[in-house]
Amino acid sequence: MKALKRLFAIALMLGVLFALSVPAFAAAEAGAESAAVEAAAEAGVTGSKATASAILIGVAALSGALAMGLAISKSAESIARQPEAAGSIRTAMMLGLVFIETVVIYALIVAILIIFVL
Repeated sequence: MKALKRLFAIALMLGVLFALSVPAFAAAEAGAESAAVEAAAEAGVTGSKATASAILIGVAALSGALAMGLAISKSAESIARQPEAAGSIRTAMMLGLVFIETVVIYALIVAILIIFVL
């Protein structure tokens, strides 16, 4: 479990670093007057945006799927141990799944913003 948390933290940091590096690649070179140089720079920016967005949404989807799997397995174990509390356990599980899915949707929105706004 610790290794999974550490892996998630490293992947999250890499995603943030990629997302933050996009403006650095977007800066035009000083004194570059050639249209070919500007076109090449724009292609590099587009590629960086695509890479950052792909990594961001991939990490978010992976972590969301792992979190949902853990939540469902733990709630199934809890219901098996205490069947009389199944209603409250199911309610808490569904609320947790909604929050997990909300984080994944926020990551999707951020990825779309990286592509189209930055």
